[in-house]
Amino acid sequence: MTETLLKTHSKRLKVKYIIRKSLLYKSKVEYSDFCINHIEGCSHGCRFPCYAMLIKKRAGIIKDYEDWIRPKIVRNSLELLDKEIPKYKNKIKYVHLCFSTDPFMYNVPEIKRLSLKIIEKLNKQSIKCSVLTKGILPKTLINSNKYSSSNEYGITLISLNPYFKEKFEPFSAPYSMRIASLKYLHEKGFKTWASIEPYPTPNFIIQDLDEILDKISFVDKIVFGKMNYNPEALIKNSLNFSQFYKNCVNTVLAFCKQKNIEYHIKNGTG
Repeated sequence: MTETLLKTHSKRLKVKYIIRKSLLYKSKVEYSDFCINHIEGCSHGCRFPCYAMLIKKRAGIIKDYEDWIRPKIVRNSLELLDKEIPKYKNKIKYVHLCFSTDPFMYNVPEIKRLSLKIIEKLNKQSIKCSVLTKGILPKTLINSNKYSSSNEYGITLISLNPYFKEKFEPFSAPYSMRIASLKYLHEKGFKTWASIEPYPTPNFIIQDLDEILDKISFVDKIVFGKMNYNPEALIKNSLNFSQFYKNCVNTVLAFCKQKNIEYHIKNGTG
């Protein structure tokens, strides 16, 4: 995917709006607490395929891939938070942005602005936020008058290969820009983390996991998980699926222990 096509996608992307009845919810993800998904869909257009897209399509919420990559903002997000924060505040350890969408979609300023307002509103109520993106983490997050120093910021990074990105994460931020934005926040004293999930099997790309780990060696935590939703990754005749991920897990564990980095290996990975 060329930079011209990326710009074309951004220019033709007209964000729509929807209304919801609720927003905050208790997540069932193994390493999370409460979560918020204030956008429907994701312009990054990942083709693993994305588990969130599959769920929404199965439920009839979206029609197809083209519908998914035209995100819809929940217009009444801030109003819903005003109602729901008092209800859940005593139960919340932290709020994660996001599991079924991306809070800082690359080249979508409307979503960036809303996400920053949401983080600010939660932080003003002494609620910590955890953030994960394939976009660029804004430098404005260092503003101590608006955002909490206890927030944790993360990026997803499953490869360093630009051709892999063009095929499987076509409209997401370039890897180098993701890493740079994360490192900036880390150097400003924030806790940072990286999600290496879904890590691709060799029939998609042959790469060195150590090289990826070295690029994020400054982070405080690493989450690692396998690819679950692509049938090609599960073809056991083409490779030893289980052994591959066991080897990857061992690599991650050895690296994290050597660097004194916290880690979480997703259930069933290896």
